Amino acid sequence: MNRERQLAQAFLALSDTYAAEFDPLHLFHSLVHACHDLLDVDAAAVMIADARGGLRTMASTDEDAAFAELLQLQNGHGPCMDSYRIGEPVSVPDIAAERERRPELATVMTEVGYDSLQAIPMRLQERPLGALTLLRRRPGRLNDDDVHLAQALADSAALALMHWSTEPARSDDVITRVQSVIASKATLEIAKGMIAQYADTTIADASQLLTTYAKQRRLRLTETVQALVHRDMNPAAVVEAKPRT
Repeated sequence: MNRERQLAQAFLALSDTYAAEFDPLHLFHSLVHACHDLLDVDAAAVMIADARGGLRTMASTDEDAAFAELLQLQNGHGPCMDSYRIGEPVSVPDIAAERERRPELATVMTEVGYDSLQAIPMRLQERPLGALTLLRRRPGRLNDDDVHLAQALADSAALALMHWSTEPARSDDVITRVQSVIASKATLEIAKGMIAQYADTTIADASQLLTTYAKQRRLRLTETVQALVHRDMNPAAVVEAKPRT
């Protein structure tokens, strides 16, 4: 598939909020994977702000614990938080040059093999909701075209988040809808842990099993994880949902 078709599919996926199976968790999953597939980056994650202004990870292309630690370091400070606060992209073209200013981030990025980072604000009109983190395994600034495309993808996802309802959106619905998605993400993390323990597997594999189960049965991921956490569904049903090869 050529790049133009990939772009068209990515924006369609992020804007199709009226589909019966639309799920805000899937929206963030689509956003980070579109960034990974379309931009000159090696990993992507999206974080949105909770009611206290802290950033929560909603989706990432890497479920590894070390990668999660890298994202966690940006909760109180770091390029992602800076981008969220000022509502503008923040570039770290060479993390080795940031050791004095950001020693913890530099250490963890080096350990997991990333050399540069680009943060992109996720905005609803001019209001920042969170930020994208884009990582590369080589130093250098992300080119301007990719920065603009990442911003367009992030803004499209923010707009879709507001339009995700049959009810007309009001300006003060932003906080309510963001907090609702954060709660759904917390439920997803509990469900991943349940599946990982039941199947004696990794969190990454548990995540894949949950996504596959919901997709095969055309269910919203939010409905699946709620049923699991509320003991309305047996973990065995999810574990048996092997990805198709």
